[in-house]
Amino acid sequence: MRRAKISIIGAGNVGATCAHWCAAAELGDVVLLDVPQTENMPRGKALDLMQASPIMGYDSTIIGTNDYKDTANSDVVVITAGIARKPGMSRDDLLSTNAKIVSSVAEQVKTSSPNAVVIVVSNPLDAMVQRAFQVLGFPSNRVIGQAGVLDTARYRTFIAMELGVSVEDVSAMLMGGHGDTMVPIASCTSVGGIPVSQLIPDARMAEIVQRTRDGGAEIVSLLKTGSAYYAPAAATAQMVEAVVRDKKRLIPVAALCDKEYGVGGYYVGVPVVLGSGGVEKIVELSLTDSEKAAFQKSVDAVKSLVASMETLLKG
Repeated sequence: MRRAKISIIGAGNVGATCAHWCAAAELGDVVLLDVPQTENMPRGKALDLMQASPIMGYDSTIIGTNDYKDTANSDVVVITAGIARKPGMSRDDLLSTNAKIVSSVAEQVKTSSPNAVVIVVSNPLDAMVQRAFQVLGFPSNRVIGQAGVLDTARYRTFIAMELGVSVEDVSAMLMGGHGDTMVPIASCTSVGGIPVSQLIPDARMAEIVQRTRDGGAEIVSLLKTGSAYYAPAAATAQMVEAVVRDKKRLIPVAALCDKEYGVGGYYVGVPVVLGSGGVEKIVELSLTDSEKAAFQKSVDAVKSLVASMETLLKG
């Protein structure tokens, strides 16, 4: 059987760590690409990962490059390229710079891997995946954003820490934009099958929800010189696995919603079935009135962000 080809555009912390997760899980052969200005950096990281393979026992091939020709005919392309947040910066502060970077990357991917499923990780996520979709011209099911898996993982982590239980027993769903308006869906959150409302008081749950929304900023403030990368990379690798192994995972991703949830043609975080074709189905949940209101607020924030991006790109 032919191994899947996974190209990761951006060899910084998120991209290189994603390459690590993908190779260690033998999801396919990995190409790690960065801009020519980085010279041999992606080659060095790829060689380091290859030299770890005899120790960790994986057979994936990893190469580093500055040339998109090496990414040709990828099955999955992960876009992590862009500047990272620094203390005091919001995801939105990255808007103008990263929109131009993602546009440039998408132009290259459009030519080199026209049949790929593209997973965007660059921030601000919802606007960046919208931009990638605009430039790529691929069917929307093959252009998706990674955020919901990460945000849900943070939510599950904080609930498990609160209750002193295994994260494996926490089941949760999170929707909306990747930012301050993300919407943890309490009605879809349980621990060992028990609704979380029976285990954690509402006031405490509100604090956990807020910590989830601030999850990335909390790490930025602690690191001081960068942003989170272990969990974002692991979340991305889970999505790559769902595609290359046709896992049919029901997980939250940033998907293009038109009639779904009444969004009207924007990328927002929603539960989907993710398989070899990308998004195979968007799952529409019956939300409570408060969840509907919070989701609409998040959608409105995404629309505003996209409008700002388009204004900046025209300027």
